[in-house]
Amino acid sequence: MGRMTASPGRRVLLAAPRGYCAGVDRAVIAVEKALEQYGAPVYVRHEIVHNKYVVQTLEKKGAIFVERTEEVPPGNIVMFSAHGVAPVVHEEAARGQLATIDATCPLVTKVHKEAVRFANEDYDILLIGHEGHEEVIGTSGEAPDHIQLVDGPEDVAKVEVRDPSKIVWLSQTTLSVDETMETVDALKEKFPQLISPPSDDICYATQNRQLAVKQMGAEAELVIVVGSRNSSNSVRLVEVAKLAGAREAYLVDFASEIGEAWLEGVTTVGVTSGASVPEVLVEEVLEWLSERGYGDVELVKAAEESITFSLPKELRRDLREEAAALIAERTNPTGA
Repeated sequence: MGRMTASPGRRVLLAAPRGYCAGVDRAVIAVEKALEQYGAPVYVRHEIVHNKYVVQTLEKKGAIFVERTEEVPPGNIVMFSAHGVAPVVHEEAARGQLATIDATCPLVTKVHKEAVRFANEDYDILLIGHEGHEEVIGTSGEAPDHIQLVDGPEDVAKVEVRDPSKIVWLSQTTLSVDETMETVDALKEKFPQLISPPSDDICYATQNRQLAVKQMGAEAELVIVVGSRNSSNSVRLVEVAKLAGAREAYLVDFASEIGEAWLEGVTTVGVTSGASVPEVLVEEVLEWLSERGYGDVELVKAAEESITFSLPKELRRDLREEAAALIAERTNPTGA
């Protein structure tokens, strides 16, 4: 573990909870299990979770990441990422004669189901989220005619609805809790009859990680968030840290990206990680800090997490056989 030193007065506040949430854990294990059970290659549509290290590790084991379903050769297995996909993607997979494993996080699936239900009841749905994010694309695809995206409070002015008494808001699961409520408040001011979803869409893990960072940010001059640039929940943790009072907050994929200059005049460093980050990357950051005199680590505990999700049901079936059958069916449709 390198040199462990603690200089007087210098300390690290380590957030708990941090790192893997239940949905990410389930998705990553699903890829590993699929590779074990069915052998390589297993294709994954979009990064299984938004983390560079995880994607590289799974690639080495035989996962092939593609951006479009059409890139997967017929008769193969394709897995859908934790962020979820629009119904049209399931149709593409069927057309491409692919066996599918759906690793969508159950909390994202819940938002999809809410979208379908409110669309069936002919509501206008205001989806709070970031344009172009995989999760937003997937949820919007459930009811494109009923959903419009609201990307922050500044978007509210241009929202138009058919009937102000029949509107509901839903949200991307990985947003900043405070910013989402700010957007909701602005929407309620404009549309007093706006309905809230049956349960808050922002996931438990996102909320808990932000809560820990809020407690930490108030005391730490510098906060280091381990996570990837395209990870929405990790990017939000940086914002939350700054708003909580941290002088500086940075997002790094690896300890090697930390700048020595960031430590100037810093006695307390806060460390956390996004929901798709393996703990080994956090340990490397703690080691890097301890080698520079920040060896004294205190835990900042904001919540207990005990949620787990069962693996995708498709992993209980023989998908290679199913994929082969799809090909056979196409070449010999009469069954003669």
